[in-house]
Amino acid sequence: MQSYTIGQAARLLGVSPDTARRWADAGRVTTHRDESGKRLIDGKDLAAFSVELARSGTGEEDASYTSVRNAFPGIVTAIKLGDVAAQVEIQAGPHRLVSLLTREAVEELELEVGVEATARVKSTNVHIDRV
Repeated sequence: MQSYTIGQAARLLGVSPDTARRWADAGRVTTHRDESGKRLIDGKDLAAFSVELARSGTGEEDASYTSVRNAFPGIVTAIKLGDVAAQVEIQAGPHRLVSLLTREAVEELELEVGVEATARVKSTNVHIDRV
């Protein structure tokens, strides 16, 4: 399972590293330390927290927003696999993006809940890049 540093988590949540650190210190998101002592957040924990955060509407007031033609770096929060098609949800700061793609694409990108990914939106299409 992929883990994220406080700085990486902050970028994915659309907040400052100080805010992410305060949330971790307050126990809002669970962290653990790696062998070098660096604080990490498990991908599944970060995915669940990002959904909770978006639902509550609490983020930084000065969070930046991009136009719909830009990339939305985020974290995969849900995947629904069918025989041929798949639905992937990404939480990118306050934005929840849903992409419909082939099951084969999900498998090739090795997408799973908690993995960092970028949703690229153009018109009504959402494309996913694996970081």
